[in-house]
Amino acid sequence: MFHIEYITFLVADFDTAYHAILGRLALTKFMVVPHYSYLVLKMPAPRGVLSLQANLTVSYDCEKESLALVKAFDLSARMEAYLTESKKVPEEAQEIPMMEAPQKATKAKETKEVSLGLTDSTKTMRSGPT
Repeated sequence: MFHIEYITFLVADFDTAYHAILGRLALTKFMVVPHYSYLVLKMPAPRGVLSLQANLTVSYDCEKESLALVKAFDLSARMEAYLTESKKVPEEAQEIPMMEAPQKATKAKETKEVSLGLTDSTKTMRSGPT
Protein backbone atom coordinates (compact mmCIF):
# COMPACT_ATOMS: atom_id res chain seq x y z
CA MET A 1 0.00 0.00 0.00
CA PHE A 2 1.27 3.50 -0.78
CA HIS A 3 0.07 7.05 -0.54
CA ILE A 4 0.61 9.81 -3.11
CA GLU A 5 0.69 13.53 -2.28
CA TYR A 6 1.24 16.24 -4.87
CA ILE A 7 2.96 19.49 -4.02
CA THR A 8 3.62 22.51 -6.20
CA PHE A 9 7.17 23.83 -6.16
CA LEU A 10 9.45 26.13 -8.13
CA VAL A 11 12.59 24.99 -9.89
CA ALA A 12 15.50 27.43 -9.68
CA ASP A 13 18.32 27.07 -12.19
CA PHE A 14 21.47 27.73 -10.15
CA ASP A 15 24.50 25.75 -9.04
CA THR A 16 24.13 24.08 -5.68
CA ALA A 17 25.30 20.88 -4.03
CA TYR A 18 21.77 20.02 -2.87
CA HIS A 19 19.21 18.12 -4.93
CA ALA A 20 16.21 19.72 -3.24
CA ILE A 21 15.51 22.40 -0.71
CA LEU A 22 12.20 21.93 1.04
CA GLY A 23 10.58 24.97 2.58
CA ARG A 24 8.39 25.18 5.66
CA LEU A 25 5.20 24.71 3.65
CA ALA A 26 6.37 21.39 2.19
CA LEU A 27 7.58 20.21 5.59
CA THR A 28 4.25 21.21 7.13
CA LYS A 29 2.20 19.50 4.41
CA PHE A 30 3.95 16.20 5.07
CA MET A 31 4.16 16.83 8.84
CA VAL A 32 7.90 16.27 8.69
CA VAL A 33 10.07 16.48 11.77
CA PRO A 34 13.68 17.18 10.73
CA HIS A 35 16.53 16.00 12.97
CA TYR A 36 19.49 17.98 11.61
CA SER A 37 22.03 16.47 13.99
CA TYR A 38 21.28 12.93 12.81
CA LEU A 39 20.43 13.88 9.19
CA VAL A 40 17.00 12.23 9.51
CA LEU A 41 13.53 13.33 8.38
CA LYS A 42 10.62 11.64 10.15
CA MET A 43 7.02 11.82 8.98
CA PRO A 44 3.83 9.91 9.68
CA ALA A 45 2.97 7.07 7.30
CA PRO A 46 -0.05 4.72 7.12
CA ARG A 47 1.87 1.99 8.98
CA GLY A 48 3.89 3.99 11.50
CA VAL A 49 6.68 6.53 11.19
CA LEU A 50 8.65 6.84 7.96
CA SER A 51 12.32 7.74 8.54
CA LEU A 52 14.47 9.10 5.73
CA GLN A 53 18.15 8.92 6.61
CA ALA A 54 21.00 10.68 4.83
CA ASN A 55 24.57 9.54 4.36
CA LEU A 56 26.95 11.57 6.52
CA THR A 57 29.86 11.25 4.06
CA VAL A 58 27.75 12.38 1.10
CA SER A 59 26.33 15.24 3.17
CA TYR A 60 29.83 16.38 4.15
CA ASP A 61 30.97 16.25 0.50
CA CYS A 62 27.92 18.32 -0.52
CA GLU A 63 28.74 20.86 2.17
CA LYS A 64 32.35 21.14 0.94
CA GLU A 65 31.11 21.56 -2.64
CA SER A 66 28.71 24.29 -1.53
CA LEU A 67 31.49 26.16 0.26
CA ALA A 68 33.71 25.91 -2.83
CA LEU A 69 30.86 27.31 -4.97
CA VAL A 70 30.30 30.18 -2.55
CA LYS A 71 34.01 31.03 -2.54
CA ALA A 72 34.13 30.92 -6.34
CA PHE A 73 31.07 33.18 -6.68
CA ASP A 74 32.42 35.57 -4.04
CA LEU A 75 35.80 35.73 -5.77
CA SER A 76 34.09 36.32 -9.12
CA ALA A 77 31.99 39.16 -7.69
CA ARG A 78 35.03 40.79 -6.07
CA MET A 79 37.04 40.51 -9.29
CA GLU A 80 34.23 42.24 -11.18
CA ALA A 81 34.20 45.03 -8.60
CA TYR A 82 37.99 45.44 -8.86
CA LEU A 83 37.79 45.50 -12.66
CA THR A 84 35.08 48.17 -12.56
CA GLU A 85 37.13 50.28 -10.12
CA SER A 86 40.31 49.87 -12.18
CA LYS A 87 38.57 51.27 -15.27
CA LYS A 88 37.97 54.52 -13.35
CA VAL A 89 41.73 55.10 -12.92
CA PRO A 90 43.27 57.20 -15.75
CA GLU A 91 45.75 55.42 -18.03
CA GLU A 92 48.72 57.63 -17.11
CA ALA A 93 48.25 56.66 -13.45
CA GLN A 94 48.34 52.96 -14.39
CA GLU A 95 51.88 53.10 -15.79
CA ILE A 96 54.54 51.36 -13.74
CA PRO A 97 57.40 53.77 -13.02
CA MET A 98 60.85 52.60 -14.11
CA MET A 99 63.38 52.45 -11.31
CA GLU A 100 67.01 53.47 -11.77
CA ALA A 101 69.66 50.80 -11.44
CA PRO A 102 71.29 50.77 -7.99
CA GLN A 103 74.65 52.59 -7.75
CA LYS A 104 77.76 50.47 -7.22
CA ALA A 105 79.31 50.78 -3.81
CA THR A 106 82.44 52.90 -3.74
CA LYS A 107 85.67 51.08 -2.90
CA ALA A 108 88.37 52.28 -0.62
CA LYS A 109 91.45 53.51 -2.48
CA GLU A 110 94.03 52.87 0.17
CA THR A 111 95.09 49.85 2.20
CA LYS A 112 95.21 49.95 5.98
CA GLU A 113 97.16 47.61 8.18
CA VAL A 114 95.56 46.81 11.54
CA SER A 115 97.22 45.02 14.47
CA LEU A 116 95.38 41.91 15.67
CA GLY A 117 97.16 41.13 18.90
CA LEU A 118 97.56 43.29 21.94
CA THR A 119 101.02 41.99 22.90
CA ASP A 120 102.41 40.78 19.53
CA SER A 121 102.72 43.62 17.03
CA THR A 122 103.70 41.27 14.19
CA LYS A 123 100.17 39.88 13.87
CA THR A 124 98.42 42.29 11.53
CA MET A 125 95.62 42.34 9.01
CA ARG A 126 95.55 44.26 5.74
CA SER A 127 92.25 45.96 4.83
CA GLY A 128 91.59 47.58 1.47
CA PRO A 129 90.25 47.10 -2.07
CA THR A 130 90.21 43.61 -3.54
